[in-house]
Amino acid sequence: MSASRSTGLIPPTLGFFGAAETVTGSRYLLEHRAERMLVDCGLFQGYKKLRERNWNPPGFEPAGLSAVVLTHAHLDHSGYLPRLCDGGFRGPVFCTPGTRDLLGILLPDSGFLQEEEARNAVRFGYSRHAIPEPLYTRQQAERCLAQVRTVPFDQTFAVANGVRAKFTRAGHIVGSACVALEIDGTRLTFSGDVGRPVDPIMKPPESLSDTDYLVIESTYGDRRHPQGNPGELIASIVNRTAELGGVMVIPAFAVGRAQHLLHILDTFKKTHKIPDLPVFLDSPMGIDATEIYRAHEEEHRLTREECRSMFELATFSKTSDDSKAIDASSGPMIVISASGMATGGRVLHHLARFLPDARNTVLLVGYQSPGTRGRLLTDGCDELKIHGRYVPVRARIAQAQGLSAHADYAELCAWLQNSKLSPRRVFVTHGEPAASDALRRRLRDSFGWDCVVPEDRESYALG
Repeated sequence: MSASRSTGLIPPTLGFFGAAETVTGSRYLLEHRAERMLVDCGLFQGYKKLRERNWNPPGFEPAGLSAVVLTHAHLDHSGYLPRLCDGGFRGPVFCTPGTRDLLGILLPDSGFLQEEEARNAVRFGYSRHAIPEPLYTRQQAERCLAQVRTVPFDQTFAVANGVRAKFTRAGHIVGSACVALEIDGTRLTFSGDVGRPVDPIMKPPESLSDTDYLVIESTYGDRRHPQGNPGELIASIVNRTAELGGVMVIPAFAVGRAQHLLHILDTFKKTHKIPDLPVFLDSPMGIDATEIYRAHEEEHRLTREECRSMFELATFSKTSDDSKAIDASSGPMIVISASGMATGGRVLHHLARFLPDARNTVLLVGYQSPGTRGRLLTDGCDELKIHGRYVPVRARIAQAQGLSAHADYAELCAWLQNSKLSPRRVFVTHGEPAASDALRRRLRDSFGWDCVVPEDRESYALG
């Protein structure tokens, strides 16, 4: 029995202000007595209707928050922080050291892209606003980093009065964590994004300690990852494109997926499964993230030699002139560039350049949220709007399944089984409606747990 039930005190409440019935914008509001805390502080991404929610009032007063706790650095979990701080939040942001290192590149880059989007809207005339403004600037993003406080894995720390927390390894990206909170005897655990047991780079997620309430992601709640080796498919696509003299463009998340791809391509070049093509990593953030992976070798499986070799595989395009030089070239070559769903960044220029040529290939290697350019390509569009104009899609569009850094439903269930949990209630979040409901039913049927899929702005008493 929790302390709140045994003493008659008002129990803590948990509110869902993002990642409810969608796979983006993770924001969970925990209220306990006079304290209000946020677990994750993500951007909404994907459909325009979702992105517009970033401009709306968040549903709580930022200045009234005591603290923020982050599970990891991906923008759908951290990218609203600059806006939150600009809105009056002055408390600490707790995260692991690896997450802090990645925030140092992800958030300023996000601010830069917000500013660039506003500039492009003026330049190409596609905004309905007379003076388009960024959601936040690079300077605002850099300023909010001063509020970040790091805590190592497995160390208990005070979040606020009556609330203690601990990070355990989630295996999704460097620094990613599950967060276990204790609120006057009531235990509440957030899975964050859960990695895979077979990830070739990251170590597997650690088992959870028992908890009264569990908030779990469901990105792949209704799907299994392919059981074959996705690398073999990538090799065949590289070889086919090279034979045509074409260019392979790979939109890839700068943190996690870019490093995974470098590792795969490095291995294939060494074993002569693909020709010795030029490989470009055209993402300053991806370059910096690769360095951060090297600095946190305790979190991943790669040896120092493997890290070094992977790092030396590609030519790093650090400047805009370097990036433009790629577009002035012709194939065969491989270009890895952010963003992973083609929502912004340098990859848009590469797509505009190479999509019209049938010799080229665009390889999609991650989850593509509805409403993104990556999803449109996956769904077979014949033209793609980039910087206010429509670009014909004649290049081959390929998708490599099985590279995801998210556990599928079977891997999630095995992880939970090994954790030997007995929660009083499970909240299924961070998934499209069908995926969340499928995982809800599976957890109920497999474990007999009381599971719900919260609606946006819905709150629950934890007691």
